[in-house]
Amino acid sequence: MVLQQVDIRSELYSQSEDILAERIAARKKELAEKLLILCHHYQQESVYKFADMTGDSLKLAKHAAACNDKPYIVFCGVHFMAESADILTGDNQAVILPDLRAGCPMADMATFDEVSWAWKELNGVTDVDRIIPVTYVNSSAAIKAFVGERGGSVCTSSNAERVLTWALERGEKVFFFPDEHLGRNSAIALGIKPEEIVLWNRDEYLGGNKAEAIKRAKAILWNGYCTVHMQFNAAHVRMWRERDQDIRIMVHPECTHEVLAGADLYGSTENIIKAVSSSPPGSKWAIGTEINLVNRLARLNPDKEIHSLSPFQCLCSTMYRIKPKYLLWILDNLVKGEVRNQITVDPDTAKLAKIALDRMLEI
Repeated sequence: MVLQQVDIRSELYSQSEDILAERIAARKKELAEKLLILCHHYQQESVYKFADMTGDSLKLAKHAAACNDKPYIVFCGVHFMAESADILTGDNQAVILPDLRAGCPMADMATFDEVSWAWKELNGVTDVDRIIPVTYVNSSAAIKAFVGERGGSVCTSSNAERVLTWALERGEKVFFFPDEHLGRNSAIALGIKPEEIVLWNRDEYLGGNKAEAIKRAKAILWNGYCTVHMQFNAAHVRMWRERDQDIRIMVHPECTHEVLAGADLYGSTENIIKAVSSSPPGSKWAIGTEINLVNRLARLNPDKEIHSLSPFQCLCSTMYRIKPKYLLWILDNLVKGEVRNQITVDPDTAKLAKIALDRMLEI
């Protein structure tokens, strides 16, 4: 079922940030033990400050499942994150997304129909029983279910290399989606040769590849990408190297391989936070990830010099849709006993998607 964001009360648009914050705090107090607010690291500060738990998408979904006494889970993130939380939480819990327009362009680049059609085309040139599908957690529940049904696994940006290793121990090839850059960076880190990596262009027959190239490949990468991390490029790396020889560059593995190759370190949002926070006073960093996280790290580490790798504000525009007025609208309705914007995954899809998630946790 496709859900559409309804217009919220117009009076909320006229409220100042201070008034909205006061009202949100009051609603949190009213809802008390019934409520759990989760915020992804890329959230803007005006929402982030109300979080009961912060983290990456999978960490937050697992935390929601652990808090099975909380009937209301308000997930300040994007749609696929709320789906994962619904899959892992109990029937007594409602997972709520404050603004239904908060999607993920990368996740939308790999639809169930597109991936299913690609699988059929692959079956015409190679044995799909020897292909292990792997999907990044930044994907829809339907894609996770596709992977779960075919013996594959979910991965995160922190464990992608381990999951690919697991997959290649069980099959001859990995079909990785939706992020080609995380897939390529992980494959190269494992020593897979460039000629053994092919890109699947979703609008072309066999992804634009010859049958021989697919047969030779160990990694088949869907041509999806993160719109935020594509804004970083090798020129930005060179700029910082020329500007300050003491700078350390750390980037997210959703960046292109050229950016990773020039960086000192790469890692997930959690690993970026750990690396910067544990570095000695006076450390200098240029970080290639979403600007809200970079700005937060700079504020929390005043003894260090922290910059964005890019001179531009690399903002996740869909995450930014979760604004204080939408959070307040959700909480106002919960106080009245009305659940708005609940994200639900149908039982059959959830069952198969959970298989893929559980496989990852076992690896």
